[in-house]
Amino acid sequence: MIPFVIGIAGGSGAGKTTIAQQIIDQIGDHAIAWLPYDAYYCDLGHLTLAERQAENFDHPDAFDTELFLTHLDQLIAGHAITLPNYDFVQYTRVGGGHVVQPRPIILLDGILLFVAAAVRARMNVRIFIEVADDIRLLRRVLRDTQERGRDVTSVCQQYLATVRPMHQAFVEPSRSYADLIIPGVNDVTPAVSLITNHIRQLLSTTPDGKEGI
Repeated sequence: MIPFVIGIAGGSGAGKTTIAQQIIDQIGDHAIAWLPYDAYYCDLGHLTLAERQAENFDHPDAFDTELFLTHLDQLIAGHAITLPNYDFVQYTRVGGGHVVQPRPIILLDGILLFVAAAVRARMNVRIFIEVADDIRLLRRVLRDTQERGRDVTSVCQQYLATVRPMHQAFVEPSRSYADLIIPGVNDVTPAVSLITNHIRQLLSTTPDGKEGI
């Protein structure tokens, strides 16, 4: 069976990872291989910390798309990959990494996931999470201060310098490639149910499906 690839895109703070995790929780990781695009930021270990902090992390060039595509193709071909372990405090890759096994469903998520044509071409379904700018900014402030060792001033400065303009230049235009657009502020349960029901239908038609339907 050729895996079914689902891509979830949307601006920073839209709730992509939350929705991806809800899908995995409902279906089970026995059926889904999760490949978050955020794990594929380029390693900036060759730069000083000050130089790393000044980088534009919301431009397509900030990602190692070549490695991402290599790993995605390996999963599609039925081979396990080792997901890079990216440190969002130091902006570098660190040792180790999580082994991702091939599964009948491959779930991708990332802010710029729909920008590269080669990545889009590998997806069977593209989902865009749409959330107003102010809500996404508030979520980003909470995430970066609580999880990534940032302060509110630096988060806001980065938002104005790169996050907002790159969203307007790349993320928002990529919305046009979506097959399904989900409002991410209200209750997303109906949308998640729609996606998981479709996944269950796919799994029920394959010999590898373990949903029992």
